[in-house]
Amino acid sequence: MSAALPFIPEHGGADSGPTPRHDFSSNASPLGPPPTLWQAVLDADRSRYPDPQYRALRQRLAAAHGLEEGERVLPASGGAEAIRRLSLAALRAGLRHVWLPSPGFADYEAAALALGLQVHRYAASQDLVQGLGRQEDGLPCAAPALVWVCDPCNPTGASFSLDEWMVLDLALQDSDSILAVDQAYEPLRLDGACALPADLAERAWRLICPNKALGMTGVRAAYLIAPAACPLHELALQLAPSWVLASEGCALLQAWCKPETERYLSQVRAQLREWQQDQRALLAELGWQQSEASCGNFWLTRPTQDSDSLLSALRQRGIKLRDARSFGLPGWLRVSTQPPSAQAALYQAIKDLPQ
Repeated sequence: MSAALPFIPEHGGADSGPTPRHDFSSNASPLGPPPTLWQAVLDADRSRYPDPQYRALRQRLAAAHGLEEGERVLPASGGAEAIRRLSLAALRAGLRHVWLPSPGFADYEAAALALGLQVHRYAASQDLVQGLGRQEDGLPCAAPALVWVCDPCNPTGASFSLDEWMVLDLALQDSDSILAVDQAYEPLRLDGACALPADLAERAWRLICPNKALGMTGVRAAYLIAPAACPLHELALQLAPSWVLASEGCALLQAWCKPETERYLSQVRAQLREWQQDQRALLAELGWQQSEASCGNFWLTRPTQDSDSLLSALRQRGIKLRDARSFGLPGWLRVSTQPPSAQAALYQAIKDLPQ
């Protein structure tokens, strides 16, 4: 009997083909980093190892989040590594179940399947609450689980309301489950604000991935914020590879905390809001169906053409869009907000295609 093929996640951004001139497939900011942060990365000392404990960096990140203890910050070489490490820590702590959003980022599932964890999917918060919650007679029924919430969620851009968080909090407590909130897309939230209550945030794992907002996805750097008290904390520390962050990653995270970086990101968000409005109008003119649920810099859209042939034709013209088939959404595409030049190129390319 042949072994089952491994689950390989699909992603937007770079692939085996030529670099796209106009890349709508990646959720990274098209505006790049602030000059001071870019210079800090260029000036990173590559001649020696970083501090293997990352003490100064962890304390700086903790202070930026209003935390007293740097020990609660766990550097990671990108969000994917953090997801795998936390999943392994959950397994080592005795958890056997994982809840993840569907559609959602594929690495949650990839990590769980590689470890033999039982995967449960939810399409809406009420599905998650019902799965974690109670039988009709009010007795707890679900086993403790690691629960992933991506907020804003990839690929939909949807975000939980305060009421949804509060109901979920009760279900988490009833089932003794552990919450992990992926906030990779929070810095580029273009509408509203995160409704995660502060007291629940203190009891949750939070994943921060600055490189998307900075347009520097080639520098692998992220960090987890551990709950104030959690049995997974020590395990997640022990499971980290030595020197999990290279010098460039350290420099990026050090500069991430600076006030000028947040001021720059505020300007980025303002620009992206304008561009997004124009891009949505362009797609509407083309007759494409568009989801209105997104609060982020990306959203789901369904073209009038066959998506497979459209993606291939656009790729040949140096334009890349994200096929949402791997999210379980055949016929749909995920697009990120891009500048006017990219929008014009997309529009003209589609107009030039045979109808």
